[in-house]
Formats: sequence, C-alpha cells, structure tokens
Amino acid sequence: MPVQSAGILLYRSTKDVIVVLLVHPGGPFWAKRDLESWSIPKGEYGGDDDAQQAARREFEEELGLSCPAGNMISLGETVQKSGKRVCAWALAGEFDVTRLQSNTFEMEWPPHSRHLARFPEIDRAEWFSLELAGKKIIPRQRVFLERLQSWLSGNTATLKMPLSARSSSL
Repeated sequence: MPVQSAGILLYRSTKDVIVVLLVHPGGPFWAKRDLESWSIPKGEYGGDDDAQQAARREFEEELGLSCPAGNMISLGETVQKSGKRVCAWALAGEFDVTRLQSNTFEMEWPPHSRHLARFPEIDRAEWFSLELAGKKIIPRQRVFLERLQSWLSGNTATLKMPLSARSSSL
C-alpha cells in the first residue's frame, strides 16, 4: 500500500490578495533549496486513521501550535513523485510564523561522521500569494493551489472530479 499523507492548506485574505501558508523542510539537504521545495504542512497517517483528523494533528505537530478551528474544504488528493498519496484540505485561518516550533529529527551529519545531529522537521513557515506559492511549492502539490483558487472563485467542478480524471494535472 502506498504511503499516505494528509495536510492543510491554510489561507487568508490580505488587502484583496489571497495568501497561503507553506512550510520549508528542515535539515541539510533542503537548506539551500527554495523554489519547488516548499510544501503544505502534512504528515503520514495509517489506514485506520481519519485523514482529516490526521491533517489537523500533523499541522499541530509540524508547526507547534493548535490548528485553527473551522470548516475544512476538501482539495482532493495528488500523488507525489515518490508515489506518496497526499490528501489536503483548505482552511481559512491565521498563523503567526514567528511562533513556529517544529518537531525535530536526528540524522548522521556530516555523512559518515558517526555524529548525530538534530534538525527541525520544518525550518520556516511563510505566507505567500497564490502566484508566488505556485513557484515555491513542490510541483505535485501545485494542484492544491489551483483547486483552492477554483473554489474561492466559485468554480467547484475541479474539486468534484475523481482523481483518475485529474491525473493529467498531477
């Protein structure tokens, strides 16, 4: 069974511009990468878990603050290059990026040094316009931005399409 992940695309309106919250992965492999390396806050969940509850849990674990309350809008799912299936929900809300407190992980660094170093799972969180977010987010998650924009403009047809019908946009 493929790995499953669930996440939340937090959004808000600022001066008639929609902005979304994206996170940047921590650790040495991502330190100098920017374009096409940001993501929605997300995490893996098991087959018995409720995906929507997992998305809220992972938001809190990755960012260190409670997930905002509110109704979540399904953005469907996509399959990342690695084969991981990611389902996402949009949620209107606020998040103070200066309060980010991510989980950490350990890995041998530098390689072959036998030294374990600790890194944040997420090293940054930032608000981006939809246009800039489209350049920052990993390519296979761009579809979530498109679906949010479609939903906000009142065109929900793409949100209701089955995954197989949308595969060309993934």
